[in-house]
This record gives sequence, C-alpha cells and structure tokens, in this order.
Amino acid sequence: MLVLGIDPGTAATGYGLVAREAASSRAGTRDVAPMAMRLVECGVIRTHPRDPLPARLREIHEGVVEIIQRLHPSHLAVEHAFHARNVRTTLALGHARGVVLLAGETAGLVISEFPPAEIKKAIVGRGAASKEQVQFMLTHLLRLKSAPKPADASDGVAAAVTCLLTWHVAQLAGNGRPGNAAGRAAVRR
Repeated sequence: MLVLGIDPGTAATGYGLVAREAASSRAGTRDVAPMAMRLVECGVIRTHPRDPLPARLREIHEGVVEIIQRLHPSHLAVEHAFHARNVRTTLALGHARGVVLLAGETAGLVISEFPPAEIKKAIVGRGAASKEQVQFMLTHLLRLKSAPKPADASDGVAAAVTCLLTWHVAQLAGNGRPGNAAGRAAVRR
C-alpha cells in the first residue's frame, strides 16, 4: 500500500509518499511492530509568490498530478484546512486543497482527509503536539536518521503515516477502511 500525503498550501504544498511493508521478524521472534512503514520520497511543490492565484493553483495541480503519475500511490491523505484568522488565507488554502483533491479523484485514488489535530494525535498521541514533536516521532516511526525536511514535506509525510495507521487500526477492528462511525476521517472510495 502506497500513500501520498499532502499538506496543501498556496506558497508551498508539502508531500510525502509512505509505503506499508510487511512486519519483519527478528531472529525467529515475532516483531513487536504491527506494521512497518518506509518513507519513499518527500518534498515540496513551490509556487511563485507574485503569480495570481489561478496560476499558482495550476502549478499545484500539475505538480500533484506529476507526483501521482511518477510514484503510483493507491491512496491520497490530505490535511483538512484549518480556520485561519484571515478569511482570505482560509479561502486560498481551500482552493489549494480543491486542486489536490481533484488530482487524486481524477487518478482514481482512495482519498482520506484528516484534521491537523487528528494527525498530531495519531503520530504523537496528543492533538496539541508541536511540529518538533511530530517530526521526532516521524523519525522514530519511519526509522530515519533525521526528520523529513522542510516542515511542509514533514506535514505531508505525517498525513500519509496517519492514513496508514488509521487503516491498520480499522483492519484490526474489522472495518477494512480508515475512519470510523464517528467520522474522524472522511473517506471516499
């Protein structure tokens, strides 16, 4: 299972592709990790700050489409928009999310959306975790030497890991898909 996680933004859209792998056994004993994950790639799609919004949205869409075509994920995990104090910022972020969702839907990916607090809770264990705490745990969970950089890419990786963890828990519970009846994650197939 390959999950492309996206942290949408009009200036920088972070992404991370994480693969689910079978848990390995060590010296004939069962591995304590219920699921192994591996970071395949992460990065940022940057737009030109002086370009008008429609041009920036086109760049984001084309960048996400290129990543999907090159890396062939099966799932897309997108961070929900937060409510910024500035309405204009919130609207622009919503537009960026829209073109990311469009790229995923057009490619036929399974799409999951997660609020920022749920991502932090899945990775760190509490919804009010700092970016540094999330990066530290990503380093541990993915067995990396250092946290994914820059921060926007790290946020995309966190969304992908959240999707994998949520999916795994749903499998253990017998649901077969991320999210639950409480609707924490909006999932479309």
